[in-house]
Amino acid sequence: MAEIVRIAEPAHRVETPSLPANVEAEAALLGALMLDNRLVEDVGLKLKPHHFHEPVHGRIYEAILRLTDKNMVATPVTLRPMFDADEAMKEIGGAGYLATLTGSGATLIGARDFAQQIYDLALLRALIGVGRDLVESALDTSEEVAPLDQIERAETELYKVAEEGGAEGKAQSFADATKQALKTAEKALQNGGHLSGITTGLDSLNGKIGGLHNSDLVIIAGRPGMGKSALATNIAFSAALRFMRDIEDGIEVEKSAGAAVALFSLEMSADQLATRVLAEQSGISAENLRMGKISKQEFRELARAAAELESLPLYIDDTPGLTIAALRARARRLKRQKGIGMVIVDYLQLLQGTGRNGSDNRVNEISEISRGLKQLAKELDLPVIGLSQLSRAVEQREDKRPQLSDLRESGSIEQDADIVLFIYREDYYLAAKQPADDHPDFAAWQEEMGRVYGRAEVIVAKQRHGATGKVRMKFDSRITKFSDAADDAFLPEARG
Repeated sequence: MAEIVRIAEPAHRVETPSLPANVEAEAALLGALMLDNRLVEDVGLKLKPHHFHEPVHGRIYEAILRLTDKNMVATPVTLRPMFDADEAMKEIGGAGYLATLTGSGATLIGARDFAQQIYDLALLRALIGVGRDLVESALDTSEEVAPLDQIERAETELYKVAEEGGAEGKAQSFADATKQALKTAEKALQNGGHLSGITTGLDSLNGKIGGLHNSDLVIIAGRPGMGKSALATNIAFSAALRFMRDIEDGIEVEKSAGAAVALFSLEMSADQLATRVLAEQSGISAENLRMGKISKQEFRELARAAAELESLPLYIDDTPGLTIAALRARARRLKRQKGIGMVIVDYLQLLQGTGRNGSDNRVNEISEISRGLKQLAKELDLPVIGLSQLSRAVEQREDKRPQLSDLRESGSIEQDADIVLFIYREDYYLAAKQPADDHPDFAAWQEEMGRVYGRAEVIVAKQRHGATGKVRMKFDSRITKFSDAADDAFLPEARG
């Protein structure tokens, strides 16, 4: 075994025996990197400056990375000017310490092993830090006791450690990538040639976007009253029902066109959403359900629908004011415990950012939220549907059909999304223009209302995997249900 040159440990550092570290391995690795800069390519992707236990070593490593990144040679001589003013370096011998690190060329042999050990010990220290914070916050009863919040925070921090442990930037071979592509194509073939992802429950929409795909962020946007929550609930129910029936029919989870769904409703309560689903399935008006205006026969229909849906894999979290970090922690837990295959957030403007920087404005916060949802989709490898409000600019135009520029508060929503769907209902705007019964225009208005009533358009404004365009739908506001239109299900995008 090559002899490791023992370096005098910096006098300023207070030794913390409880934390796992190997300062000698850090010194040996730095020496090896300065002797052979090519080793940076092997360790630079995984090992970061904060992984070093000794702060001075972390700064030396960072300086080596900086120079090699500029295609400059990193040696004790070229690094020296960067540490002339470093007080901690002066305490251990000044810039001469850099030359000491290269004292044994034998360290080149074990450089990769040193890097791995430094990395592993850094993860252990991070784990200890999470545990210590958890114990301290659990013992501290000076502020409001909120154990569930503490568990959620600890879960998020633990996952960060685990996430870092798996982030090695491993490249996939083209053969592996093509296998996955063939599986997707096979699934589409088995589902009639138009559905390669999870079903939306709407054949016309499936035909346009191919279903909902893993790792995709799908934004459903519209002005208030357009039916965003209704469409999201319809999709959630359809995917969960398809999954339940596929499993009952003995179809493998991977081959199912459905999914268990987690619906984070920051606006409506769980019982309100359940009422919508029951109204949709029983055909009874949601308003009549809430007010109890139903007959005994209708109640029997309601009870039948409820019994059929008892085991529906649809999980509703109606906690208000969630942060994006808390939402991600809860989604990970549901993935682990319930095996969810889709996440829906209603709606993203009601989420909160981490708030780490008090000067952050709302645009930055929305950017953080949309980026967090996209990361969640990739991390859990499932589709994430985020509902979004549109700005009032829509109302100022003659043509009220939404455009990508109407996405409220941040262009990052458009940037992060793989698919953007807009909902447009002409009858909603026409109803607001109703003239008095005795007005000369009333008959013309009534005729026009009869033509457009119950019609809706889902506008595919952005799609990474395919073309944009419009999909015609029917919308029954009585039971808040979208369904396929009988005629002209798809309209190609109008070209200017």
